[in-house]
Amino acid sequence: MNAIKTAFFLGLMSALLLLIGGAIGGRGGVVVALGLAAAMNFFSYWFSDRIVLAMHRAQPVTRAQAPQLYAALERLTGPTGTPMPRVYLLPEEAPNAFATGRSPQHAAVAVTQGLMRLLNAEELEGVLAHELAHVKNRDILIGSVAATIASAVMVLASMARFAAIFGGGRGGDDREGASPFALIATALFAPIAAALIQMAVSRSREYQADESGAAMTHNPYALASALQKLEDQSKRIPMQNAAPQSSHLFIVKPFTGASLMNLFSTHPPIRERIRRLTGR
Repeated sequence: MNAIKTAFFLGLMSALLLLIGGAIGGRGGVVVALGLAAAMNFFSYWFSDRIVLAMHRAQPVTRAQAPQLYAALERLTGPTGTPMPRVYLLPEEAPNAFATGRSPQHAAVAVTQGLMRLLNAEELEGVLAHELAHVKNRDILIGSVAATIASAVMVLASMARFAAIFGGGRGGDDREGASPFALIATALFAPIAAALIQMAVSRSREYQADESGAAMTHNPYALASALQKLEDQSKRIPMQNAAPQSSHLFIVKPFTGASLMNLFSTHPPIRERIRRLTGR
């Protein structure tokens, strides 16, 4: 069901991209929109992991530096034949973790120093299983595609605003230009719609990673306990280098404060995630 939802949301976002491209330049605008999305997805596919690791000052660690981390990852990857990911540590007291990489063969798992101090061995394994599930389910690639399409929509929305201001619009093979009011409406509402769809994709993949991670460890209660600890501690210690562009990657939302509404969050409510894991 989550896979179907993800496919639907990605299709909806792609349709939105083509719609705004068509509003700006007709069939030519659609071609430009497709080209922009393709170029951005190519860049994201090859370089997004390096960018996000550098953004959060992640440092590679060896087995000697983090034996507990390596031991937990080996217990999870060994029986399934999953490639061992690169391991990174973030110099942050806020407890959190994320995975990145375009495929299981090019994956990286990063955890904060605060997470290593907060969780016991079973809880740490539950968190790592969640992150490996993201890699196995290709969620990093899906999230990158969703983020780049949303970014392309926002770029085109800026173009639509300029087109409305300077009297542009459909041209070439279209007889009449697009209405300035339609362009302005598109420029205002398309980025909001794209952001909401991107967040819906992210929430759907979080539920799936919780389910897959719990199946990997055969211990859903360990992940549920870890999620509760992470939420409680994250409210007290916000991440210093958190960025909105990468917030969807983390296992729990790296920002403090409650959202105005769950619709505008990249993460499902922790209470609901725990309920789904434990059945209560």
